[in-house]
Amino acid sequence: MRAYEMKTDNALKQSLQSGTFTVTTEIGPPRHCGGDYIQQQGRMLALCADAINITDNQTAIARLSSLAGCVLLQAVGVDPVLQMTCRDRNRIALQSDVLGAASLGINTILCLTGDHQKFGNHPEAKNVFDLDSIQLIAMIKAMRDEGKFLSGDEIKVKPDIFIGCAANPFADPVELRVLRLEKKINAGAEFIQTQPVLEIDRFQTFMEMAAQRGLTDRAYVLAGIMPIKSARMARYMQKNVPGMLVSESICKQFERSTDIRQTAIDLAVEQIKIVKQISGVAGVHIMAVAWEEIIPEIVDRAGLYPRTRAVPRVAP
Repeated sequence: MRAYEMKTDNALKQSLQSGTFTVTTEIGPPRHCGGDYIQQQGRMLALCADAINITDNQTAIARLSSLAGCVLLQAVGVDPVLQMTCRDRNRIALQSDVLGAASLGINTILCLTGDHQKFGNHPEAKNVFDLDSIQLIAMIKAMRDEGKFLSGDEIKVKPDIFIGCAANPFADPVELRVLRLEKKINAGAEFIQTQPVLEIDRFQTFMEMAAQRGLTDRAYVLAGIMPIKSARMARYMQKNVPGMLVSESICKQFERSTDIRQTAIDLAVEQIKIVKQISGVAGVHIMAVAWEEIIPEIVDRAGLYPRTRAVPRVAP
């Protein structure tokens, strides 16, 4: 058995507060209980990111839990970000998981509503959605700052959590997306990871509107970067994925490509360099879905390698 020390630092928070252009990425847990996959990916990405998200049953498909995945990352010296969705748990279970995460030194949580179960392979499952992501953010903030459960009961040892949320600058109308982000920040969100930026002009408009409302002074924005695997994927996202804007120039770029991998890397590096110049952008969140091996080259070519590696917190 291993004992896990309570962690007092937070690599992601420290990087953002220092003003360093920050990098996060994510790992989708396997659909089995073998932890080797997450640890292998964690070792590969340890110097590529300041922290690594573990997704929470993404696309409503049952996978190894985000909490377990975070513990596995800690064991190889990587700072994890626990993704927590409202789809599968009521407020009792959510509060329990917050306490459990904090007790293991997992002190960064990304709050999400969660994909509807109809998009997964258990469409007949009953969802919960007792809270939404904004209410989840507010709940965790109250647990941390006030030492209170939603019931009003006292928490004797408060969880020290760095609170994050997601934002989609590309769903219409953009004005409402900015207002929704403001609600999340008012509730307590301290950092934001956006959906993939595949339409730079729209993202710049979103950031300008957020800055006008003072939001970029109150929370750190990490722009989403998604390497595209194929011309077919680009067209599919352009035509079939709600809230995803893929420019015609990107689709044509991939359709003309004779080396998709190199085109994907070139585009991701170009996007990172562009968003880095946009006022209010504090870093990037790289989402290479089931293509994590491409991330080290992207980070290196973008001039962001190596990152500060977290010190292992596992005691014998």
